[in-house]
Order: sequence, then C-alpha cells, then structure tokens
Amino acid sequence: MAFSELICDINAEALRERVRTATPFPHFCIDNFLKPEFAREVVQSYPDIDSALKMGKSFNAVNEQKKVQVTDSKLFSPPVKKLEELLASKEFLDLMSYVMDIPNLVADPELVGGGMHQTGPRGLLDVHVDFNYIKERDLHRRLNILIYLNEGWQPEWGGEIELWDKNVKVRHAAFLPIFNRCVVFETNEISFHGVTAVKCPPGVVRRSFAAYYYTREAPAHWTGHSHATVFRARPNERMKKYFLMPFEHTVNIVRRCVNKGLQVVSGGAIGRKTSR
Repeated sequence: MAFSELICDINAEALRERVRTATPFPHFCIDNFLKPEFAREVVQSYPDIDSALKMGKSFNAVNEQKKVQVTDSKLFSPPVKKLEELLASKEFLDLMSYVMDIPNLVADPELVGGGMHQTGPRGLLDVHVDFNYIKERDLHRRLNILIYLNEGWQPEWGGEIELWDKNVKVRHAAFLPIFNRCVVFETNEISFHGVTAVKCPPGVVRRSFAAYYYTREAPAHWTGHSHATVFRARPNERMKKYFLMPFEHTVNIVRRCVNKGLQVVSGGAIGRKTSR
C-alpha cells in the first residue's frame, strides 16, 4: 500500500519551520497522523497487556514501572507490521531527515527499545535522556517517534509525554497520549523527556508504538562517550533524587559486579577443566 494511503498529508516546509523554533529541543506533534481507518486497524490488533507480557519484556524499576514492551516484529499483527514498515520506509525517512534537518537517517530493524508499548494503571517513566549509541552496529541515536493509540483517553488519566530543559528545572511541553497523535523529537545529550504517572482505571492501558532513528555519521555533539539511559528526578521528586535513585544505582552496580565475578569464576573453572 502506498505511503500516501496510510499517513495524513504533511506540509514538510511548515513542519520544518515549526521544528526550527521548537523549545527546549527540536520536536513536533501531529494529531490525526495516520489515516483513521488504518489507525483503528493498528489499535484493534494490539494484544491485551497479559498477552503482551508473554511476548515481550516488562519494567518495574524505580524509574520505569508497569510497562510492557514488545520489540520482536515477528510477533506483530499485520497492521502493526505495516506501521513498522511505513515508519522505516525510505519515503518517510527522507521526510524526517528534511523536517528535522538530520541527513541520512536510518531505521533500526531490531527496534531496540521500541515496538509496541503498553503501560497499565500506576505506571510511569521518569525524566531521562536515551542511550546514545549502539556500538555493535556503529549507530548514533538521533530521533524518537511515538504514535499514541488510546481512544477515549481522559486528561485526568495522565500519561503525558513531557519535554524538559537541560537542567530538568522547567517543563516546556507536555502532550497527552490521545488516539492517533504522533510526537517526534531529537535525541541528544539534553533531550530530557519523561511520562507522567498513568492514572487510568483498571482495565485500561496506555498504548503507543515507538521507533528510533539513527545515523552512521556522528552528530556534532558526539564526544566519543557512549552511555545508557540517564535518569533525572523532577524538581518535586526529592525522595527519588536523594534516596531511591542513588540506592537503585548502587544495587545495579553491585549486581553487575557480582555477575561479572561469576562469569570470571565460571570461565576459570572451564579453563582448568579443559586444560587437563
């Protein structure tokens, strides 16, 4: 099916101008992004959250809770697979390269961190900057695209995507995850963003589809230093900033050290056995 049959008409010049003046970092939001019939096909083909749990990965850490992620495209329904292919198409990549002024964007066929996302009641995603580099494939992360698939979503249910300044002191933008809304933003060292607490009633989930774009070329801000996701507390989250986040960070370091030690011991044992 042709690109124009699945996506709304986009004025590339007007969108490019919006991006140039956007704060706190380049971004845009488009409502009614997909053609309505296609958007409904996608959301109606999403698995329920219990089925998604069996298909993917769940998150229940201090900074990310009640979220399920399915990245394996072999498990996608035909409409979801069609959406993935649309977002990875050369026509769409060229459009995003022009609008965001980032040449030579490439899609990630492995959908690392992307795919089908579902977050249940009391879920959250704290403010963070995303990982910046995939070393194994020499890919620099440059853009996030999020498409929301929540019919009848109410403002009091929260779940807004927030865009913060580089010091996480001022929230510049927030978008509710309403049905068929698309948010795209540049990922760099100051693109702090997060999701407010999800307060939907039992039986309702916050659904989205996420894809991330990369370049082979390093961005101008690249220092040669790669990092994982970096979380920051919001101004009113003092307990999280001074206790919960440092505690979890310490636990993760200890866990990695223990695992590394076990691997060394295991490797040594194997070495002694094979040398006999």
